[in-house]
Amino acid sequence: MHEIAMPRLLGVFPSLDAIGGIQSSGRDACQGIVNEIGERQACFLTYQPGGSKLRTALAAIARRQAEGILLVWHLSLLKLAPLAAGPGVRVIVFLHGIEAWRRQDSLTRRALAKVNLFLSNSDHTWDGFVASNPASGTARHATVHLGLGDVLEPPPPPPAGTPIALMLGRMLRGEDYKGHRQMIEAWPRIAEKVPGAELWIAGDGDLRPALAQLARGKAGVRFFGRVSEEQKCDLLAQCRCLAMPSRGEGFGLVYLEAMRMGRPCLVSDRDAGREVVNPPEAGLAANPHDPTELAAATARLLTAGAAWDRWSCAARRRYQARFTAQHFRGRLNAALFAA
Repeated sequence: MHEIAMPRLLGVFPSLDAIGGIQSSGRDACQGIVNEIGERQACFLTYQPGGSKLRTALAAIARRQAEGILLVWHLSLLKLAPLAAGPGVRVIVFLHGIEAWRRQDSLTRRALAKVNLFLSNSDHTWDGFVASNPASGTARHATVHLGLGDVLEPPPPPPAGTPIALMLGRMLRGEDYKGHRQMIEAWPRIAEKVPGAELWIAGDGDLRPALAQLARGKAGVRFFGRVSEEQKCDLLAQCRCLAMPSRGEGFGLVYLEAMRMGRPCLVSDRDAGREVVNPPEAGLAANPHDPTELAAATARLLTAGAAWDRWSCAARRRYQARFTAQHFRGRLNAALFAA
């Protein structure tokens, strides 16, 4: 019996060295692809932000394929497809979220018409893409939920005695949709419901000064700035819930980081956080524009007892069953190399 020959694959990725969900999932994708088809069949081209566009274009031409698969890991790089893909190449684009929720420029729209398969990190991401780019609505599509890391053994320790809600992520003016402002504004109501509760905010960016000003005078709100991976794990271990009632997540890897530790999550009712956490299974969803609803949901997740114990177990179980890096690589390879 002859072995089935695996197709060659050229992957075009944003920089894999940077910190961020797109980069993290890209690193996992590359490793999974190599595990599936071998190093000789896979080639990866990365674009450094701020780098030479001409150099990237020349690199795409130099690696041009006559057959196989071209995987474009970010919609902004689809313009390279005509340079890198011959007529016999299957073009696949992975959609990550907010970058796909706008009408694309004319060059990208022309390239979209020649995409053979769209993959998205959530159903929510796909729906937003189609709403902005209806001409692609009848194209082939599959949702490939992301994954992160491996199951923690032994299980993580219980949270600190202080009821802590943790927020993790960049604080950028261009990303003022992640719920920091809404959580800070609702915090006095939350602290009234859960005496002694604290809101820990880790991360940095040009929005932080404005948020710190908003938090002034609100007891229990602490800013940690940029943290290391080790510090992040320690903060997750101490908190009782992760709070990110964002309005614009295409997926939200930070939810997986919390669920992996057995920490339930507060998500919004507006984006893909619901697909990841599946409220009320591994946390709760709230309207980020309703401070009363936001405070009530956060207070429930901060309150120790049987309900919290069930959420904690369910969060960890959901991560283990669906969202490890191995789960993601399996889903991605199944979509890429399906007959």
